[in-house]
Amino acid sequence: MRVAIDARHLGQGRGIARYLEQMLAALAAGFPDDEWVAVVPRDREAAVPEGVELRRSALPSKALFALAALTGLPRIDRLAGGADVAWIPAPAPIACGRKTPYVLTIHDLSFELAPEDFTSYERRWHRAARPRRLAARAAEVVVDSDATRRALFDAGWPVDPKRVTVVHAAPSAAVSGHADRAIGGSDPAGYLLYVGALEPRKGIETLAEAMAGARKAGLRAPLLVVGEGRLASSLEGLPGVRLIGRQSDAELKELYSGALALVMPSTLEGFGLPPVEAATHRVPSVVSDLPIFEETLGKATLSFPVNDSAALAKALVLISGDAKLRAKLGSEAHDAVQKLTWAASAKSLHAVLVEATERR
Repeated sequence: MRVAIDARHLGQGRGIARYLEQMLAALAAGFPDDEWVAVVPRDREAAVPEGVELRRSALPSKALFALAALTGLPRIDRLAGGADVAWIPAPAPIACGRKTPYVLTIHDLSFELAPEDFTSYERRWHRAARPRRLAARAAEVVVDSDATRRALFDAGWPVDPKRVTVVHAAPSAAVSGHADRAIGGSDPAGYLLYVGALEPRKGIETLAEAMAGARKAGLRAPLLVVGEGRLASSLEGLPGVRLIGRQSDAELKELYSGALALVMPSTLEGFGLPPVEAATHRVPSVVSDLPIFEETLGKATLSFPVNDSAALAKALVLISGDAKLRAKLGSEAHDAVQKLTWAASAKSLHAVLVEATERR
């Protein structure tokens, strides 16, 4: 089987990029007899795992995507030198030959449910992708979670339930770990950790308000913030908050392992990888009460109502001051995520790709 892959996200440092990198590596390692062809624009810096062929288009990214959206050319299967099936790892402006089936992965519906959370450029990008039409024409649709699958149907997407498959993401091997750890590291106060984009749907303003309230209530532990985004100013200068920007996998692994707890106050998530990665280090998470977190971690979190900064402040004070609670939730979370591996995810996605080829 020869698979053409829309790999435009490689090297971009965001969640989809990390997802694509991990899944590509697992697919190539698990199914070396298949041909994996990653297609990227001419001007995009990208590295691919062993066993994956990299092909660059003759056009730079903006021209390539604009043409795909407006004219239906060039087609990804042709850019790959022919393919039995194409995999599109996120909705995006793209073209594919009518005789080549494709599998579309949808991570969440934030672009549709909360368009105000995006810039005007990002909203134009989403409109150009025409996600609903892309999904309707897909041979198969893959989602990261049952929560996203339900959201698709609740929102009335034109897809047959029989063609929608849940393929969970998994913690990155580069940042996960399974050794016993000392809660809080060497600092007596320890630190809390946030990992993710600094964007509205991540609950950044709620986090800022909660940190201010928690500090007034006696919270000593600082909050280290890993990530970038247009809401960074909401956190800059707040007492006890340290913005440290993007971190390498090695640095992130060290940060996870030394944290008292991870904090994720999102208003919308398709999967939510940081709590899963923290769990591999036996680090508990304080999360908003979204269905996805119970799907991946069960009851092994300290949760609070979405957008409730006062409740989050109380949770931060509680988790930072109760070592027994941290140990209990961390151990339970660690056990809960053992089922999530990229090898298992790749096996499931491969089965979907094979099924798509049979629809030709």
